[in-house]
Amino acid sequence: MFLNLFLAASQPGTIILIVIITLVVIFALSCVKIVRQAEAFVVERLGQYYCTWESGVHFLVPFFFRVTRRISKKEQVVDYEPQPVITKDNVTMQIDTVVFYQVTDCKFYAYGVEDPRAALEKLTATTLRNIIGEIELDATLTSRDLINTKMRDILDIATDAWGIRVNRVELKNILPPKDIRDAMEKQMRAERERRESILRAEGEKRSAILQAEGFKESEILRAEAQRQVLIEEAEGNKRAAILKAEGDAEAIIQVQEATAKGLELIKKAGVDQAVLALKAYEALVEMSKGQATKIIIPSEIQSLAGLATSMSEVLKNTK
Repeated sequence: MFLNLFLAASQPGTIILIVIITLVVIFALSCVKIVRQAEAFVVERLGQYYCTWESGVHFLVPFFFRVTRRISKKEQVVDYEPQPVITKDNVTMQIDTVVFYQVTDCKFYAYGVEDPRAALEKLTATTLRNIIGEIELDATLTSRDLINTKMRDILDIATDAWGIRVNRVELKNILPPKDIRDAMEKQMRAERERRESILRAEGEKRSAILQAEGFKESEILRAEAQRQVLIEEAEGNKRAAILKAEGDAEAIIQVQEATAKGLELIKKAGVDQAVLALKAYEALVEMSKGQATKIIIPSEIQSLAGLATSMSEVLKNTK
């Protein structure tokens, strides 16, 4: 059976048919176009823009239609070489930029400008020179975010006609001249030394303040302790004086009570005037023992003294 098929296929007419069928199949397969994800094909018909194919399977009619450009719709990154720019204060520096862009309209991208990437590079360079030329060196070094924002806004508006959307623009490196860099390093070193001196002075000041506050607190505590001791001593002296006064008062009361009881006993005993005069004489004797230079003797005691003298003489004669 296979031999018969081989013999049939070896005929000239059959070979030509097989060749034709093969060519037709190859031609048909070549007309099938598969567009991958995040890509787009720009199709022309007889030299004019026809349509844009998105991702998927498409059939291309040969001779009449032609795919002129395959465009990636992913976000693309372009890193440009450093270029010289001049600041407002006439300082020349080297700045290289990084641009992030994405194709949004394939038709404009294909027919808006001859070379979109080259056009974007030139536009980025001129825009950067215009922006840097309006600011000074110090502002250039400290205002990257402002420069990035301005460049992105300007480039995004200018590239709309090219079907490009500029997402971000970043200044990658800013390289001032060597003498400027040396001066900046010296300035930075001086600034750091100044900050170090300020911090050291602040630390010493803070230390002195803390020491003074500590000494003040210690003096206050010492004074409070002395005050407390004096208060306690005063309280003790006060309590001692009160107790002494209470003791003296109690002694006086007891003496007075004893005197009252003695008088009461004398009264009950019915003593006469002579006994009272004798008691008065005893009291006078006690008074004479003191430091007084003058003693006033009542008349009753004087008479009693004379009586006592007379009795003492009588007793002597009797003996």
